[in-house]
Amino acid sequence: MNKNSGLYRFARCLIILFCMLIGKADSNAQTDLDALMMSKNNFCTGFMYGNSKWDQYWEGTLKRDNQNIGTISSNSYAIMGNYGISGKLNVLFGLPFIQTKASAGTLKGMQGLQDVSLWIKWMPYEKKLGKGTLSLYGLGGFSFPSSNYVADLLPLSIGLKTKNLSLRAMADFQIGHFFTTVSGTYVVRSNLKLDRNAYYTDQLILSDEVATPNAFMYNIRMGYRSGMGYAEFTLNNWTTLGGFDISRNNMPFPSNKMNATVAGFDFKYNINQVEGLSLIGGANFTVGGRNMGQATSFNGGVFYILDFSKKGKKDNHQNPNK
Repeated sequence: MNKNSGLYRFARCLIILFCMLIGKADSNAQTDLDALMMSKNNFCTGFMYGNSKWDQYWEGTLKRDNQNIGTISSNSYAIMGNYGISGKLNVLFGLPFIQTKASAGTLKGMQGLQDVSLWIKWMPYEKKLGKGTLSLYGLGGFSFPSSNYVADLLPLSIGLKTKNLSLRAMADFQIGHFFTTVSGTYVVRSNLKLDRNAYYTDQLILSDEVATPNAFMYNIRMGYRSGMGYAEFTLNNWTTLGGFDISRNNMPFPSNKMNATVAGFDFKYNINQVEGLSLIGGANFTVGGRNMGQATSFNGGVFYILDFSKKGKKDNHQNPNK
């Protein structure tokens, strides 16, 4: 491999990062998709920044570009948090501020607070199996719009403005520092009200209410955990259970079939010099889709753990078995 190539430099960075993560066998949790739990009375909160861009998209199954919009880009600034009611029951929240824009054409970008998300994360089962540990989780989530943004101007809308109920089952198996986590999520979505009294899908509908299809998502994560953090590869698939394709040269619509398979890499690094402080980051690429943009995304953030237990610093911030 050419040492001056981008691929070589990327691979070298991954190796360096992987070596940095070797350490104690525990880690922190901050998301609804990882298989880690925050300890009782510990509160982890922080700020995340994300950037996403695409200039090609799938119009149904046809992959194309569109010179009328050029490149669609978005920035997100999110506040997130995770509180440990107990070592087996956590509550999580998130609220993003989104900005969108197009590099060409006359469509104006949008910005505003998007949807509040609330999750309950429960680990009812954890057992040693041979040299590894199997953990099972159940999660319930609810999200709803936090502002009166416009959903009917895709692809520049900041969200779909639906209320969503999510039910997730998750399993994690860890041997030493290496782990695999798999999860499946069923998402029930509410109807959406438009600022007009008629619209066209595959037929004319004289109503301001749009029935948005429910969806299913599966997620696979494989990597390495330690007291210094984690490094993982991820694969995520989102499939709407209904909907219709974008018609030729038309705009997307909230009740379109929107499918996407996204591969990525995430990491987290715990800073030893400041107890409870950590840095996270990652990158994702849409490898397949339908009525979706082929996006390349990057994110990064900083998080800090506040310990409200009576033991203070003597208490562990996380599950010692992870």
